[in-house]
Parts: sequence; C-alpha cells; structure tokens
Amino acid sequence: MNSAKKDTGNIKIIPLGGVGEIAKNMYVVEVDDEMFILDAGLMFPEDEMLGVDIVIPDISYIKENKNKLKGIFLSHGHEDAIGAIPYIVGELNVPIYGSKLTLALVKDRLKQKGVNKKVKFYKVNSKSKMKFKNVAMNFYEVSHSIPDAYGVSLETKYGSIVYTGEFKFDQSLTGDYRYNMAKMYEIAGENGVLALISDSTEAEKPGYNTAENVVEDQILDGFYKANGRIIVSCYASNFVRIQQVLNNAVKTKRKVSFLGRTLESSFKTARNMGYFDIPDGLLVPIHEIKDYPKNETVIIASGSQGEPIEALGQMSRGSHDVTNIKEGDTVFILTTPSSNMEVILYSTLNDLVKAGANVVTPSQNTHASGHGLSEELKMMLNVMKPKYFIPVQGEFKMQIAHAKLAAETGVAPENIFLLEKGDVASYDGDTMISAEKVTAGNTLIDGSGVGDVGNIVLRDRRLLSEDGIFIAVITIDPAKRTIVAGPELQSRGFVYVKKSEDLLNEAESRVTDIVNDALMEKKLDWSTIKQSIRDDLGKYLYDSTKRRPMIIPIISEI
Repeated sequence: MNSAKKDTGNIKIIPLGGVGEIAKNMYVVEVDDEMFILDAGLMFPEDEMLGVDIVIPDISYIKENKNKLKGIFLSHGHEDAIGAIPYIVGELNVPIYGSKLTLALVKDRLKQKGVNKKVKFYKVNSKSKMKFKNVAMNFYEVSHSIPDAYGVSLETKYGSIVYTGEFKFDQSLTGDYRYNMAKMYEIAGENGVLALISDSTEAEKPGYNTAENVVEDQILDGFYKANGRIIVSCYASNFVRIQQVLNNAVKTKRKVSFLGRTLESSFKTARNMGYFDIPDGLLVPIHEIKDYPKNETVIIASGSQGEPIEALGQMSRGSHDVTNIKEGDTVFILTTPSSNMEVILYSTLNDLVKAGANVVTPSQNTHASGHGLSEELKMMLNVMKPKYFIPVQGEFKMQIAHAKLAAETGVAPENIFLLEKGDVASYDGDTMISAEKVTAGNTLIDGSGVGDVGNIVLRDRRLLSEDGIFIAVITIDPAKRTIVAGPELQSRGFVYVKKSEDLLNEAESRVTDIVNDALMEKKLDWSTIKQSIRDDLGKYLYDSTKRRPMIIPIISEI
C-alpha cells in the first residue's frame, strides 16, 4: 500500500519472521539508538525442507546491531514465539522479558537443549512498566490457547507501538486466560497508538470464534460416544485444549497419560506453577496405561518437538516406540494444521483409518482457534485506533485480508504496510515509509547443527530423494600409473543392480577409460579426473535412464 522512496526515521519496525508465514514470529523495533525484539519463534519445516527439524529467523541484522539491543520481549509461551531462543541466546547477550509461565517454558527449553549460558530474566504483568532511554514498555493480558499471554506496547514520544501477540476475544475464558480490555483502552488512550502490529492468522474467516466452553461440551459428546481407547492429538502448549480433555476425562471416568517429550515437559512445568486443575488419581504414567481397560483411558499425544502430527503418523504406521494405533481406537485431532502441514496431516488420516481407528476432526462448528476471526480483529483495531497498521503473523493473503479489515475500521489505506521479511517501515516523526530492506530469511536447524544446512544441502537432499546416488570407487598406483582395483560401482536409489548389468558394465568401462587416459598425463590432478567421471557418467546415465543421480567418484592411492 505505501511505497514511498526515501529512507529516514527515528523509528524502524522490521519483521524478521512471521510475515508470509504462520509462525516464526520475530519483529524488531528500533527507537533512535535502542533496539527491541518482539518474540523469537520457530516454524516446523515445509515438505521440501528434507531432513530439517525446525526453522528459525535469520538474525544477521540483529547481530550487526547488537550494541543497540535492549531485550527480547515475549508475548506468550508457544514455540512460534519462544522456540528460537535456545539457538540465538548464545549470540545475543541480552535480557529476556515475559510472563511467569512464558519464562518458565523458556527456561525449560534451554535446559532441554543443554544451553548453559547465563541469561537475565525479568517477569512482567499488566502492572509492569519497563523504562528505557527512549521507550517505556507496557503489557496487557490477551486471551489465547495458553495462559499468561500478553500484548506488548512500546510507549514513545510519538505515541505507542503496540504488538498484539496472538489473541482472540472469548468471553467464556476465565482466570489466566482472560483478556484485559481496560488495560487495552488505557494504552490506546494515554498517548494514542502510532502503529499497531497485529496477528492476521484468521483474518480471512468471518465472524467470531466458537466459544471454548462450547468446544469443551462437543469434545465431551465425542468422549461419551467412544467405546475404546481415546487418543487426542494437539500441540504440546495448547493448554486450554489439554485442560478441556482433562475435564472431560474426569466426567467420563477415564485415566489420562501423556505421550511426547515436549508435551510432558511443558505440562509438568505449567502444572507445578498451578496452571492446571487436576483431581488426584487422574494421571497415569504412559507405561501403565495398558493395565487399564481400553474404554477407561485417554492418551494425549504430540511429537518430539511438540507439534501434533508426528506422533500420530508413527502410531498409525506401527512404528512408535511406546504405543501404536489399534482397531477400535478413537483419535481426536484437536488442531487445525498450518498450510505446510496439511499434506502430512491428510496422509496421516489415511494411515489412521487403515489401522482401524475412528477419526474425529474439528468441523467449522466445533473448532475454536487461538487467533481472532475478522470481527475480533476489527475489535482490536477499534480499541487501539492506530495511525499506522502492520498486519503480521500470516501468509500474504491473510495479511491482505487483515489490511482490508483495517481500512474498514478507518485506517487510511496509505498508512497500511504489507511488509515482507526484512522490509523496514521507517517513521521520522512526520510520516512512515517503507523503502529499505535488511538481511532476512530462514536459518535451518538439523539435529544439533544451526544454519549449516542451506539451499545447496537441500538441493542435494532433494536430488538424492528423487534420483538416488551412484558411487564409483577405484584404486590406483600413482608410481606405476596403473589401476590396482576397481572400478567398483554402487547404486542406491537409482537402479536395481541385478537388473541393470549392461548399464553398469558400460559405466565401469567409461570410468576405466577416463582414469587410464589421466594416468598417461604428466601430472595427475585428482579433481580434474573426478569431474571428468561426473560429466561423462552424468551424460551417459541420463541418456540411458532419463535420471540424474548424484555421482560420487572416490579415488584412492596405494
């Protein structure tokens, strides 16, 4: 919408994640010579990111300016807000601010990942006011699927910059899930809201969310109808859903077990802090659940990273190391998948049915999102009345839908900024423009490696997955200029060796000829020989099979 050409500004707002995607939230706000990070989340990989465990934002820009960095301010305890912290905290010597539960979950993640760096933690609530040179930080409670969730306000001399975090307006939620409308009006009224940075996940959906108490009643109805074991799949940190399952297990006289490392750890942390209401005797260790009749048990399951589909997939295929799907099980999938998980989910649904499970998925009437629908988003806009608006936390079409909602509530279209990762919205005290871009993108986490998997590695993995690998091993005597052994050819995922003898014989002959020709040269250049083998075999194998396997020549000397 706004695309002026100049670059200036005392204030800069820069998304390094969370735009063009649902997750991986990270927003940088700079006010003069101070920098603040709002959330530091992760994203689960898309299908084409072969072998990658998780994805976090590229923090190159922050590292280049870390002398200005004042803190990381967290909105809530979900992985899309805190998941990157174990991977970046070692590079950023900076305090972390968040609610009591959020900080406890962060400390839990650091412990799980073996991060021993000393970090300063500061607990915040709606009464907190953290004062810096150019900014005063305020916080207000929002309703989300995890308790102790907050919006963040940076009070500047030009007005407040408000980051909503992830929120909805559900009047059935109570206690630590309740939103604080009075504090929102207070923040909006003190100096006015210069810019609102707001969650767009459900911007395309009309109306209001289904109330959580309605969802709980519908889950109870499903529990009563289930005759065998119940398996519930949800995100490890969807605490409101977990509490509903526990409530309904009590009502249907079933015992509950947890399955999943992150799920167990998050639940234990929150329970020890009093965030769950659990009667004595309800919970049973997972290894003891088999001792109870199937119609008296519930298993709440999530994957190793806390996402909902991985464990179900293993259980449906009979490969889980604790328990697997059995005929007569009822599986409740109490989550809506992000777009990059949809293919995996629908494949898993087929496997579950094949394994004999009765699968219950949320319908439009039984699902309550953790994110506000269009009318709730307009409510936030009407409360805050921002001069400038930046829709985030969503794919681009969701950001567009949210931008239209903002225009409906009176935000001038030229004051709405549809930013991509690395785009800079700059404010100079008079106008906001977006004409600059900083380094941004994905950092891929594979095992313990942080950022050592890039596009070239992913390309190689894709090539291996599609056309396989072809290895040629040959041993030479450089002194006598002769081939001592080989070439020995090995194929993995390319062709079935026993049915491809002619192909392999010709390939072997070609490698022999290339090496013999090289041995006649005055100087032996191993890299040149290997490249010649790759080029010749690559052309021959493609002409013969129309496949392009990865070719790896191995030359050893005696």
